[in-house]
Amino acid sequence: MDLSDERITMTARLEADSIWLEYGQHRILQNIYVRVDVGQVIGLLGRNGYGKSSLLEIIYGTRSAQNHSVRINGHYVDKLYQRPNTIAFLPQKSFIPGTLLISEVFGLYGSSVTTATELFPELTDMLPHRFDQLSGGQQRLIETVLVLTSPTDFVLLDEPFSNVMPLHVETLKVLISTVKHQKGILLTDHYYRDVLDISDTVYVLTSGGRTIQLTEPEQQLQHYGYIR
Repeated sequence: MDLSDERITMTARLEADSIWLEYGQHRILQNIYVRVDVGQVIGLLGRNGYGKSSLLEIIYGTRSAQNHSVRINGHYVDKLYQRPNTIAFLPQKSFIPGTLLISEVFGLYGSSVTTATELFPELTDMLPHRFDQLSGGQQRLIETVLVLTSPTDFVLLDEPFSNVMPLHVETLKVLISTVKHQKGILLTDHYYRDVLDISDTVYVLTSGGRTIQLTEPEQQLQHYGYIR
Protein backbone atom coordinates (compact mmCIF):
# COMPACT_ATOMS: atom_id res chain seq x y z
CA MET A 1 0.00 0.00 0.00
CA ASP A 2 1.27 3.48 -0.84
CA LEU A 3 2.06 5.62 2.21
CA SER A 4 -0.14 8.45 0.96
CA ASP A 5 -3.10 6.03 0.81
CA GLU A 6 -2.38 4.70 4.29
CA ARG A 7 -2.46 8.19 5.79
CA ILE A 8 -6.12 8.45 4.79
CA THR A 9 -7.09 5.60 7.10
CA MET A 10 -4.81 6.04 10.09
CA THR A 11 -2.91 8.62 12.09
CA ALA A 12 0.60 8.99 10.70
CA ARG A 13 3.25 7.55 13.01
CA LEU A 14 7.02 8.05 13.01
CA GLU A 15 9.20 5.54 14.86
CA ALA A 16 12.94 5.29 15.29
CA ASP A 17 14.79 2.41 16.93
CA SER A 18 17.77 0.05 16.59
CA ILE A 19 19.98 3.13 16.25
CA TRP A 20 23.65 2.48 16.90
CA LEU A 21 26.14 5.34 16.62
CA GLU A 22 29.75 5.27 17.70
CA TYR A 23 33.00 7.03 16.83
CA GLY A 24 36.00 4.78 17.32
CA GLN A 25 35.60 3.32 20.79
CA HIS A 26 33.20 6.05 21.88
CA ARG A 27 29.61 4.83 21.80
CA ILE A 28 27.03 7.63 21.45
CA LEU A 29 23.68 5.97 20.82
CA GLN A 30 22.29 2.48 21.37
CA ASN A 31 18.98 0.95 22.47
CA ILE A 32 17.02 3.91 21.09
CA TYR A 33 13.27 3.99 20.71
CA VAL A 34 11.24 7.11 19.93
CA ARG A 35 7.67 7.26 18.68
CA VAL A 36 5.86 10.36 17.42
CA ASP A 37 2.24 10.35 16.28
CA VAL A 38 0.53 13.19 14.47
CA GLY A 39 -1.27 15.11 17.22
CA GLN A 40 1.60 14.77 19.70
CA VAL A 41 4.51 16.83 20.97
CA ILE A 42 7.34 14.56 22.11
CA GLY A 43 10.12 16.01 24.23
CA LEU A 44 13.68 14.70 24.14
CA LEU A 45 15.99 15.71 26.98
CA GLY A 46 19.58 14.87 27.76
CA ARG A 47 22.84 16.46 28.81
CA ASN A 48 25.35 17.98 26.40
CA GLY A 49 27.24 15.39 24.40
CA TYR A 50 24.67 12.63 24.82
CA GLY A 51 23.70 12.61 21.14
CA LYS A 52 20.38 14.46 20.93
CA SER A 53 21.29 16.38 17.78
CA SER A 54 22.85 13.28 16.22
CA LEU A 55 19.65 11.33 16.88
CA LEU A 56 17.51 13.97 15.17
CA GLU A 57 19.88 14.05 12.18
CA ILE A 58 19.77 10.26 11.89
CA ILE A 59 15.97 10.32 11.94
CA TYR A 60 15.95 13.08 9.32
CA GLY A 61 18.39 11.14 7.17
CA THR A 62 21.37 13.49 6.98
CA ARG A 63 23.67 11.59 9.39
CA SER A 64 24.76 8.00 8.89
CA ALA A 65 24.99 5.49 11.72
CA GLN A 66 26.27 1.96 12.20
CA ASN A 67 22.64 0.85 12.38
CA HIS A 68 19.24 2.51 12.33
CA SER A 69 15.58 1.90 11.62
CA VAL A 70 13.28 4.83 10.85
CA ARG A 71 9.71 4.01 9.88
CA ILE A 72 6.55 5.81 8.80
CA ASN A 73 3.44 3.79 9.63
CA GLY A 74 5.64 0.72 9.92
CA HIS A 75 7.36 1.23 6.54
CA TYR A 76 11.15 1.60 6.62
CA VAL A 77 12.46 4.88 5.15
CA ASP A 78 16.19 5.31 4.50
CA LYS A 79 16.40 9.09 4.01
CA LEU A 80 13.27 10.66 5.41
CA TYR A 81 14.09 14.16 4.14
CA GLN A 82 13.77 12.91 0.55
CA ARG A 83 10.06 12.06 1.01
CA PRO A 84 7.98 15.12 0.01
CA ASN A 85 5.70 16.73 2.60
CA THR A 86 6.73 14.24 5.28
CA ILE A 87 9.18 16.02 7.58
CA ALA A 88 10.78 19.39 8.28
CA PHE A 89 13.87 19.90 10.44
CA LEU A 90 15.13 22.83 12.49
CA PRO A 91 18.86 22.17 13.09
CA GLN A 92 20.94 23.98 15.70
CA LYS A 93 22.82 25.97 13.09
CA SER A 94 21.18 28.52 10.82
CA PHE A 95 20.20 27.04 7.45
CA ILE A 96 18.70 29.95 5.47
CA PRO A 97 20.98 31.68 2.92
CA GLY A 98 21.53 35.25 4.08
CA THR A 99 20.74 36.86 0.73
CA LEU A 100 17.18 35.52 0.54
CA LEU A 101 14.26 37.76 1.43
CA ILE A 102 12.08 36.50 4.27
CA SER A 103 9.04 36.57 1.97
CA GLU A 104 10.95 34.39 -0.52
CA VAL A 105 11.85 31.88 2.16
CA PHE A 106 8.23 31.39 3.21
CA GLY A 107 7.32 30.84 -0.43
CA LEU A 108 10.10 28.30 -0.98
CA TYR A 109 9.05 26.31 2.09
CA GLY A 110 5.34 26.59 1.33
CA SER A 111 4.93 27.88 4.88
CA SER A 112 1.98 29.93 6.08
CA VAL A 113 2.76 33.64 6.30
CA THR A 114 -0.77 34.23 7.62
CA THR A 115 -0.32 31.86 10.57
CA ALA A 116 3.11 33.31 11.30
CA THR A 117 2.02 36.96 11.29
CA GLU A 118 -1.14 36.30 13.30
CA LEU A 119 0.96 35.09 16.22
CA PHE A 120 3.99 37.29 15.53
CA PRO A 121 2.74 40.58 13.98
CA GLU A 122 6.29 41.98 13.98
CA LEU A 123 7.20 39.46 11.27
CA THR A 124 5.20 41.54 8.78
CA ASP A 125 7.91 44.22 8.87
CA MET A 126 10.63 41.59 8.34
CA LEU A 127 9.16 40.05 5.17
CA PRO A 128 10.85 42.48 2.71
CA HIS A 129 14.26 42.18 4.43
CA ARG A 130 17.12 39.82 3.66
CA PHE A 131 17.75 37.11 6.21
CA ASP A 132 21.24 38.42 6.99
CA GLN A 133 19.77 41.82 7.92
CA LEU A 134 18.03 40.33 10.97
CA SER A 135 19.44 39.84 14.46
CA GLY A 136 20.36 36.36 15.66
CA GLY A 137 17.19 36.11 17.74
CA GLN A 138 15.02 37.24 14.83
CA GLN A 139 16.70 34.71 12.54
CA ARG A 140 16.04 31.88 14.97
CA LEU A 141 12.42 32.93 15.36
CA ILE A 142 11.91 33.03 11.58
CA GLU A 143 13.50 29.62 11.10
CA THR A 144 11.41 28.01 13.84
CA VAL A 145 8.14 29.51 12.62
CA LEU A 146 9.04 28.58 9.04
CA VAL A 147 9.57 24.92 9.93
CA LEU A 148 6.50 24.69 12.16
CA THR A 149 4.16 26.12 9.52
CA SER A 150 5.56 24.08 6.61
CA PRO A 151 3.19 21.55 4.96
CA THR A 152 4.63 18.37 6.52
CA ASP A 153 3.34 15.62 8.78
CA PHE A 154 6.30 15.71 11.16
CA VAL A 155 8.66 18.33 12.56
CA LEU A 156 12.01 17.93 14.30
CA LEU A 157 13.09 20.91 16.42
CA ASP A 158 16.65 21.14 17.77
CA GLU A 159 16.75 23.94 20.37
CA PRO A 160 13.91 26.10 19.00
CA PHE A 161 14.00 28.40 22.06
CA SER A 162 17.73 29.16 21.84
CA ASN A 163 18.54 32.88 21.55
CA VAL A 164 14.82 33.77 21.39
CA MET A 165 13.26 36.42 23.65
CA PRO A 166 11.21 34.97 26.55
CA LEU A 167 8.03 36.59 25.19
CA HIS A 168 8.60 34.89 21.84
CA VAL A 169 9.33 31.57 23.56
CA GLU A 170 5.86 31.67 25.11
CA THR A 171 4.28 32.44 21.73
CA LEU A 172 6.28 29.68 20.07
CA LYS A 173 4.88 27.28 22.66
CA VAL A 174 1.38 28.41 21.65
CA LEU A 175 2.24 27.82 17.98
CA ILE A 176 3.64 24.36 18.73
CA SER A 177 0.53 23.41 20.70
CA THR A 178 -1.65 24.69 17.85
CA VAL A 179 0.03 23.02 14.88
CA LYS A 180 0.43 19.68 16.69
CA HIS A 181 -3.17 18.87 15.75
CA GLN A 182 -1.94 18.43 12.16
CA LYS A 183 1.63 17.31 12.90
CA GLY A 184 3.78 15.12 15.06
CA ILE A 185 6.54 17.16 16.71
CA LEU A 186 9.79 15.94 18.27
CA LEU A 187 11.76 18.64 20.06
CA THR A 188 14.79 19.01 22.25
CA ASP A 189 15.95 22.10 24.12
CA HIS A 190 18.02 22.98 27.18
CA TYR A 191 15.07 24.95 28.55
CA TYR A 192 13.64 21.76 29.92
CA ARG A 193 10.70 23.33 31.76
CA ASP A 194 9.44 24.76 28.48
CA VAL A 195 9.80 21.30 26.94
CA LEU A 196 7.87 19.73 29.80
CA ASP A 197 5.14 22.39 29.54
CA ILE A 198 4.15 21.46 25.99
CA SER A 199 5.11 17.78 25.65
CA ASP A 200 2.61 14.93 25.72
CA THR A 201 5.43 12.43 26.26
CA VAL A 202 9.06 13.00 27.30
CA TYR A 203 12.11 10.81 26.72
CA VAL A 204 15.46 11.28 28.42
CA LEU A 205 18.66 10.26 26.65
CA THR A 206 21.04 8.68 29.14
CA SER A 207 24.83 8.48 29.22
CA GLY A 208 24.62 4.92 27.92
CA GLY A 209 22.89 6.06 24.76
CA ARG A 210 19.44 4.80 25.72
CA THR A 211 16.11 6.60 25.53
CA ILE A 212 13.84 6.18 28.55
CA GLN A 213 10.23 7.32 28.48
CA LEU A 214 9.49 9.35 31.60
CA THR A 215 6.41 8.80 33.73
CA GLU A 216 7.42 11.17 36.56
CA PRO A 217 9.58 13.71 34.68
CA GLU A 218 10.82 15.92 37.53
CA GLN A 219 11.79 13.02 39.79
CA GLN A 220 13.27 10.91 37.00
CA LEU A 221 15.28 13.78 35.54
CA GLN A 222 16.90 14.17 38.95
CA HIS A 223 17.49 10.41 39.15
CA TYR A 224 19.28 10.36 35.79
CA GLY A 225 21.38 13.41 36.71
CA TYR A 226 19.80 15.78 34.19
CA ILE A 227 18.74 18.23 36.91
CA ARG A 228 19.98 18.58 40.48
